[in-house]
Amino acid sequence: MRIAMISEHASPLATLGGVDAGGQNTHVAELSAALAADGHEVRVYTRRDAELPEAVPLGDGVEVVHVPAGPAAPLPKDELLPHMGAFAEWLSADWRDTWKPDVAHAHFWMSGLATVTAARDLGVPVLQTYHALGSVKRRYQGAADTSPAQRIGYERALGRAVDRVVVQCQDEVAELVRMGVPRTRMAMVPSGVNTDRFAPAGPAVPREPGRQRILTVARLVERKGVEDLIRALPKVPRAELVVVGGPPDGDLARDPYACRLGALARKCRVEDRVRLVGAVPAQEMPAWYRSADLLAATPWYEPFGLTVLEAMACGVPVVASAVGGLVDTVVDGVTGDLVAPRDVTGLARTLRRLLADDTRRISYGAAAHDRAVQSYSWPRIARRLAGVYTTVAAAPTGAIA
Repeated sequence: MRIAMISEHASPLATLGGVDAGGQNTHVAELSAALAADGHEVRVYTRRDAELPEAVPLGDGVEVVHVPAGPAAPLPKDELLPHMGAFAEWLSADWRDTWKPDVAHAHFWMSGLATVTAARDLGVPVLQTYHALGSVKRRYQGAADTSPAQRIGYERALGRAVDRVVVQCQDEVAELVRMGVPRTRMAMVPSGVNTDRFAPAGPAVPREPGRQRILTVARLVERKGVEDLIRALPKVPRAELVVVGGPPDGDLARDPYACRLGALARKCRVEDRVRLVGAVPAQEMPAWYRSADLLAATPWYEPFGLTVLEAMACGVPVVASAVGGLVDTVVDGVTGDLVAPRDVTGLARTLRRLLADDTRRISYGAAAHDRAVQSYSWPRIARRLAGVYTTVAAAPTGAIA
């Protein structure tokens, strides 16, 4: 099967950790590779944000195509909407003249707009994964939400226009139903994890003797809840907090939010126990997970949360906010502990209790690894999604509007 992946701002070739580079980039890269390993031909279409070749091989059976839409320069994703018309026109021409896919899978709402427009006259079925919903973002960020004003309306319309909405968790299902998207248009297929790369066995990053390690892996933005972890740390003695994410280590001193976190650590008198690592190459991440006693993921909201799955696959127990996809991924009291978001007192109590209980941590870690392998390994997820593709490709495309 020929599968087009459209990921307008999140290239699978991007370096992770930036403001607009995170879980979606990894999701698209890993899903494409897993589908190709099963014999499918995959093209990933992403916006050209530099002087790049038109096409770059990502691996056997996967090619990344750079679409000339807007300037060949980095742009914040919230400024890309005016360029989606050009993106759609280029897609339509490519599919008509060069490489017509059997299905097109759009990732993020702006990709969906371009994909539905390009597919309209070509009879290509369209699937949509939102990765994040504007209604949820606006609820939690309020005036700080920089999304285009039209986002929520477009997301609602896309849910009714595409052939299938691929949802990643139960929280997303409920949100889409409230928006008026028919439940019959949805297929539940979560994101996955590379269980060959992320595994308990292997090297671990060294750490200071006698000090337990809490690891958090997140972009350095307020909604990820890193400040809550720093505020909780005074009540969690003998533990260090290691923060992986953000700009490279050499640029942390110039990053406003990293400086803010450093100032908060000094205010809480835990600066000697807080370490900002910055961006880490993807191949080094398993060693960071294995070095931790537990992973803490404490966002205010989280559409899915890939870092939690990566830690679980490495056999690391998780303390996570009870929000979004984390409620589906973490089995409370089995693979980790769920806590209320933005509850610093409850977070400190949970971290302290789990770090003090070696038996519980070992049990959680073993169960977490088993759950990641059995339910979220990419080959399993890719086969489930390929089944959805086959169903959609065999049906009439009258849903495309």
